[in-house]
This record gives sequence, C-alpha cells and structure tokens, in this order.
Amino acid sequence: MRELVRRRTKFEPVAYLVGHREFFSLDFRVTSDVLIPRPDTETLVLELLELSKPFDAPKILDVGTGTGCIAITTAVNNSAATVTAIDISPAALNIAHANATQHNVADRVTFLEGDLFAPLDSSKPFDIIASNPPYIAEHEWESLQPDVRQHEPRQALVSGSDGLDVIRRVIAHAPNFLVPAGHLLLEIDTAQSDAVRNLLEAESALGNVRMINDLTGRPRVAVADKRGA
Repeated sequence: MRELVRRRTKFEPVAYLVGHREFFSLDFRVTSDVLIPRPDTETLVLELLELSKPFDAPKILDVGTGTGCIAITTAVNNSAATVTAIDISPAALNIAHANATQHNVADRVTFLEGDLFAPLDSSKPFDIIASNPPYIAEHEWESLQPDVRQHEPRQALVSGSDGLDVIRRVIAHAPNFLVPAGHLLLEIDTAQSDAVRNLLEAESALGNVRMINDLTGRPRVAVADKRGA
C-alpha cells in the first residue's frame, strides 16, 4: 500500500496503479503503454454499434486501437462483427490482444502492427472505420494535468501544431479502405468540431458529414460516409 501511495503522490493515474479500467461495462487491462480508456469514447462506440446494425456481418476497422477498447467492445456487443485493429506500438498490441482474449473475442478481432493504414490491402475494404486518434496540439502539452502529461503515452495524445495532423491523414486515406456508403467515425476534441467538419467536407470521396454530441451536449464524434451506392 505504501508503494501505491508513493506512486500516486507522483501523479500516476489510479488505473495504472490497479492495472485495469472499466469501459462500456467491460474491464480492460491497462499499463503505461496505452492510453487509459475514457467515457468520452463510449459516445463513439454507441454510434459505431448503431451504424453496424444494418450490416449482416459488418467488417470494422479500428485505427490506433491502444487497449483495444473500441474494437473489443464492438465485437462483444455485435456477435456478427469481425474487427481489424491497428496500432503502431507493439506493447499496446500486446495489451489489446490480452484484453480480447479476456473477453472471448480474440477469434473475431485481428491485430496488426503499423502506422495507420499501412498494414492493410485496399482491395479488402471495410464497412466502418473508427478511430480515436491523437488530437492534442503541441502547445497544449505542458498545460495538461500532471497525471496525463507525466504518465500516459505522448504519441497517443499529441498530433502536431494544431492537433489535427493524424486526423488529416486518416481522412485522406480512409476512403481507400471503405466500401461505397461505408462510414468513417472520428473521436475529436469538442473545440475542433468546425475544423474537422471542414476537413471532412473538403474530402471529395466523403459526404453526409455530421457531428454526434456526447452526454454533455458537446460535439465529440465526427461521422462521414463514403460517396457511392
């Protein structure tokens, strides 16, 4: 107990101290190799599950999976879904795979190591692509709470001078990996909603852009559809 108290006095998050965090009523193993799942991301999962309903056997891609919370929660709640989950961090993938095994969906979730869409074959598109990408601007880093700044993985949080570098790359390449009328979902900072909407509307392959509000009524998830029947 003294050791846990000592670590907490250095702002180490409680989730890392106890080694797990609840998300969508499921328990996920966490370490300092992965971002701690947050309630905001449940907004994305709820929309993802709703959009997956019309598909008989939805093929879903989770870009930047971390703990695997999006991919695994989707597989648990839609037994017909098969999910591919990508992360650039081998350590994060180890955690995600352990979580998939714990929740008995490892046979329907495929984990791939790589930068965004790099490990994929565009000839095998997905019905839905979801991502909770890094979206904090470089200049915001020092103002983050110490438990985040000192302990959570920086590469899972920071994305260029305006926080949109990774989001731009996802928007640019996602249409190549979506079926016609497939869906793209992005978790965003609420302050970025106008900027992200503009980026999505500027991508000619995407349309029907809309924002989904979180429980506080603020825009949290950006959604767009690939054009085509």
